[in-house]
Amino acid sequence: MDPKYKSDVNRDVLPARPGEFQAIPLGSMAIWPPVVLAPMAGVTNYPFRKLCQNYGAGLYVSEMITARPLVEGNQKTLRIADFGPDESPRSLQLYGVDPYYVGRAVERLVGEGKVDHIDMNFGCPVRKVTRKGGGSALPLKRALLRSIVRAAVRAAEPARVPVTIKFRLGVSDQLLTFLDAGKIGQDEGCAYVALHARTAAQLYDGEADWSRIAELKRHLSIPVLGNGDIWEAHDALRMMRQTGCDGVVVGRGCLGRPWLFRDLARVFAGQEPDDPPRLGEIGDVMLTHARLLAAWWGEGPALRAFRRQATWYTKGFRGSAAARQRFMTVASLSELEEVVRTLDPEEPFPVHAMRVPRGKSSGTQEVSLPEGYLENLEDATPPIEESFVEGG
Repeated sequence: MDPKYKSDVNRDVLPARPGEFQAIPLGSMAIWPPVVLAPMAGVTNYPFRKLCQNYGAGLYVSEMITARPLVEGNQKTLRIADFGPDESPRSLQLYGVDPYYVGRAVERLVGEGKVDHIDMNFGCPVRKVTRKGGGSALPLKRALLRSIVRAAVRAAEPARVPVTIKFRLGVSDQLLTFLDAGKIGQDEGCAYVALHARTAAQLYDGEADWSRIAELKRHLSIPVLGNGDIWEAHDALRMMRQTGCDGVVVGRGCLGRPWLFRDLARVFAGQEPDDPPRLGEIGDVMLTHARLLAAWWGEGPALRAFRRQATWYTKGFRGSAAARQRFMTVASLSELEEVVRTLDPEEPFPVHAMRVPRGKSSGTQEVSLPEGYLENLEDATPPIEESFVEGG
């Protein structure tokens, strides 16, 4: 890799040494390199997972689905829960606030042979979720969290499908829950736990606190994965070396940059990454992505969904604003191809764009909780109304 593409924070970070890192144990599987694609709403559908997986091995998790509508046979939920015919392993993220529905949902998924791995979300910071006691608010209720995780693990056990959980540091700096959540996951038989090292109040603002990942790793004996601020492949090595964690979860860093998984595979194999692609190659990747979406959803819905992806792919390139305006109106693959042909194929990837955040970056928030939620944290009663949350 040209040194100009290596940021100051990673200037002295070398690729992995032979035997330095191990595969992530996950039931009968071993995930290598130790890299997991984070579930992201409207993003980590089968076409995007397929595109990323073509660049490198690892684990690629589906969009989040909600337990109750899955149990009740909601067609939209069932569609989001679909995997590609050639997809392996099949990793699905499940959201739920009621042990009964979580258990039933897992029974259905494993009973029908739909999944090889279930990841549970206890980190969603979205207001409509936390104000009903779900997502990153739920780990405050330790007994309820334990009941939900126990229900999932027991329902998955007959099929030997591993269950994992992902969570944040807590609701806020004053309401940290990550150590309790990690211990509950370990006690109830989770294969690993993953920590996004921000609070719900932070949303995606500021820097992730990797020292908390190290703290959780010292606290547990099962594998711990770290999430937050993996923008370059060398960030993964730096996180694992600094914290001792067993693997990394990659979210916004791969938006518009699925080749990040190729870079990750190379650094874990002891090699330097290739230079990032020029704009012409990125245009080819965009067309591949859009065609996969069109084959999965149909051309119209696919192109509407792809518009924001196009802005991520071209972010930071000189004069790309005009092209992005045209991308926002494309309604067919032929129109997309026309816009792509207007790009300068030889324009190099902009150095300053290597660490430019993509996706969610909406500042901080005051987290909304149900009235009286903090009065009895040992209450194991599920929230009266489960938020219907798909993908995020």
